[in-house]
Amino acid sequence: MINKDFFAALADLEREKGIGEEVFIEALQNALASACKKQYMGESGNVEVRLNPEKCTIKFYLHRTVVEGEPLEDGEISLADAQEKKKNVKAGDILTEEFIPKDFGRIAAQTAKQVILQKLHETERDNTLSEFSDKEGELMSGLVRKVDMKNVYVELGKGQIEGLMLPQDQVPGERYDAGDRIKVYVKRVKSGGRNAQVLVSRTAPGLVKRLFEEEVPEIKQGSVVIKAVSREPGHRTKMAIHAEDSKIDAVGACVGNKGARVNAVVQELGGEKIDIILWSENPLEFIAKALSPATVLSVTQLSEKSAVAVVPDDKLSLAIGRDGQNARLAARLTGWKIDVKSESAAMKLDLGENAEEAPAEEVAQEGAEE
Repeated sequence: MINKDFFAALADLEREKGIGEEVFIEALQNALASACKKQYMGESGNVEVRLNPEKCTIKFYLHRTVVEGEPLEDGEISLADAQEKKKNVKAGDILTEEFIPKDFGRIAAQTAKQVILQKLHETERDNTLSEFSDKEGELMSGLVRKVDMKNVYVELGKGQIEGLMLPQDQVPGERYDAGDRIKVYVKRVKSGGRNAQVLVSRTAPGLVKRLFEEEVPEIKQGSVVIKAVSREPGHRTKMAIHAEDSKIDAVGACVGNKGARVNAVVQELGGEKIDIILWSENPLEFIAKALSPATVLSVTQLSEKSAVAVVPDDKLSLAIGRDGQNARLAARLTGWKIDVKSESAAMKLDLGENAEEAPAEEVAQEGAEE
């Protein structure tokens, strides 16, 4: 079967879409073989299709196993019938014959159209995903396209691609409706095959970091560095910052004039409370700051990455936080296990030795509450 127009069309697609001709050839060979087998040969038939762009030919081959006696399957042929076609054939051999399917033009045209459209879609999607691969860890604006019972689908960029927000990446209590414009954090770009997708999040700590980079020029320029972020989405975030230049007010830069910068982030996060804390290379000092808004009297190291913090009796509940949230976030922020004790309890346990006195706190809280 020869069709110069067909191969000319493939060459045009290669030039226009940048998709290699061999991609189409392989897919078409498999699809045409499957369609031919289904139409004429049955499930056990073994059909091979070979496309030759240089000669502009499409050839069909039928492979059948030679068997003694009557064939039981479509993929078999009796020894007697096989020897009429090829004299020296014997049982167990594979007999290959070229054939031209009857009335196969219509099926071939339909199959080719489906394969080409599918390959175009897959390739364009993979190319777009490839362009998005450097967006991992970035902040993007998106439009909520649809919401099913569990997942949220977000159009990213100029509608080039769709991001998937799984339930664990959605903030508890936050509502997403079709048509809403939201900012999301690109967690991961999975490319290749039918499972290619962009996973986005509203719960990742990286979202807070990117939002502050957007609002605070000093962070974007690198003069103020975000050292760590711990977060319980929808409730509270603790963010540790540091400026190498002591002349720079790192906390003030993040808070902004009359709280404008931090309030912009809080608004984007739906009112989530944010504690902005000065990072310290001294871990005990850092722990004291991380437990803000509570006043910390002293921090004692118990073992590697484990410490006890002593607070005034009337500040114990504030230091621990509702359901242990404040202490839990402080532990995640510092990477230490922190045991919080009241001053009276610490005196009974004699925790004064080897204690490091907590320095005056430099911390900003947005919406802190006891």
